[in-house]
Amino acid sequence: MIRLNDLRRVAAAHTLLADGLLAAAVYGLTLVVPTLGYEYDESASGGWALTVRVATSAVLVFRRRSPWAVLAATTTGMVAYASIAGWHDPLLLAHLVAIYTVVEHGSRRSTLLVGLGSALFVSGAGEVVTDLQPSDAQILGLFAWSGLAAAAGDATRGRRAYVADAEERAERAERTREEEAHRRVMAERLRIARELHDVLAHHVTLINVQAGAVAQVMGTDPERARESLAHIRRTGRSALQELRTTVGLLRQPDAPEGPDALVTEPSPGLGRLPELLASFSAGGQAVEQRVEGAVRELPAVLDLTAYRVIQEALTNVRKHAPGSAAHLDIRYGRQELRIEVTDTGARAGRAAAGDGTGHGLVGMRERALAVGGAIETGPRPEGGYRVLVVLPIPAGSPPPVAVPAPASDG
Repeated sequence: MIRLNDLRRVAAAHTLLADGLLAAAVYGLTLVVPTLGYEYDESASGGWALTVRVATSAVLVFRRRSPWAVLAATTTGMVAYASIAGWHDPLLLAHLVAIYTVVEHGSRRSTLLVGLGSALFVSGAGEVVTDLQPSDAQILGLFAWSGLAAAAGDATRGRRAYVADAEERAERAERTREEEAHRRVMAERLRIARELHDVLAHHVTLINVQAGAVAQVMGTDPERARESLAHIRRTGRSALQELRTTVGLLRQPDAPEGPDALVTEPSPGLGRLPELLASFSAGGQAVEQRVEGAVRELPAVLDLTAYRVIQEALTNVRKHAPGSAAHLDIRYGRQELRIEVTDTGARAGRAAAGDGTGHGLVGMRERALAVGGAIETGPRPEGGYRVLVVLPIPAGSPPPVAVPAPASDG
C-alpha cells in the first residue's frame, strides 16, 4: 500500500514531474467542474477558450519557481476565460492551487492579502468583462474557496517551519551532547594525567636522588649504599601500590557498594602526612613543619587536594632546590585551610616555574581551583621560592575535633 509520506518523499525528490502531473490533473478537472449555476459557451471563441484553459493549467508546472508569477497568470487566465466563455468557474481550481502555493512559500502576512485580494480582483474583473451578475452565494463561494486555499497554504508553511525548527533543535541538542561528551573526555584525561603525575613525580624524584647517592658511595661506603638501595626498593613498592590504587579509582569512579565493589585503599590525605615527610627525610630533604589552629577532619576531596599540593610543592623543592631548607606551614581556620611551602634555595631558569614542563604548578592550580581555592607561587624577596594555597572549608564540614595533628619538626 502506498502511503502519503511515500508520495510526499517522491514529490519532494521530483518536483518538476510532480507539478507536471498536478497541472494535467487540474486541466482534466476543468472539463468536469460544475459551473455553479452559470452556463458558459466556448463555441464562439474559435479555440481561444481551450487555449486559455490549457495555458492556465500548464503554468502550474512553474508554481514552485515563480509562485507570484503563476498566481498572476492564473488570475489573468480566469478573467480572459470569463470574457470568452461567459464565466471563469472551470479555471477556479488552477487559481486556488496558485493561491495555496504563494501562501505556502510566502510570509504569514501574505495569507490575508492573497486570499481576499485575489478573490476581490477576480470577482470584480469577472463582472466587468461579462454581462453576468453573480449571486451573493457565488461571490461568497469564491471568497470561501480562496480563503480555504490560503489557509491550507498557511498550515503547510507552519507545519514545514515546525518540522524544520524541531530538526534544528535536535541537531543543536546533538551538537551539545557531543561537545559535552568531548568536554567530559578532556576533563577525565586531565584528571588522570594529574593523578598519575602526583603519584609518580614524588616517588620517581626520591628514587633518582637515592640512585645518585648509591653511585657516589658504592665504592667507599657499601653499608650506606645498601641502605639507599633498600630505600629505593621501598619507594618503588610504595609507588606501585599507590599507582594501583589510583588506577583502580580512575577506572571505577562510581564503583557500587557491596561484595562486587572495587577494593582499594583510601585516598591519601593529611593523615598520611607524617609518612610523606618521612619519605622526604629519607631522601635527604629535611622539612620543618608547623601546624596552627584547631585540626579537624576534612571532606575527602579537600583532604586529598591538600595532600597532593604539599606532595607536589615539596617534590619541586627536592628537584629544583636540592639541599635547601624546606618549611611547611598548615593553618586551620574556621572557613579555610592555608598551606604554605617555602624553601631557601635559588632556582634558575625554568626550574622556578615548577617541574621544568610546568605540569607541577599547573596540576596544583587545577586542584585548588577545582575545590574553589586559590594559589600563589613565586620567588621570595629574601631568596627561595614560595607556594601558598588557600582552600575553602565547606560550611557543612565537621567542627574541630580532637584529631591528632601531624608531628611537627622544629
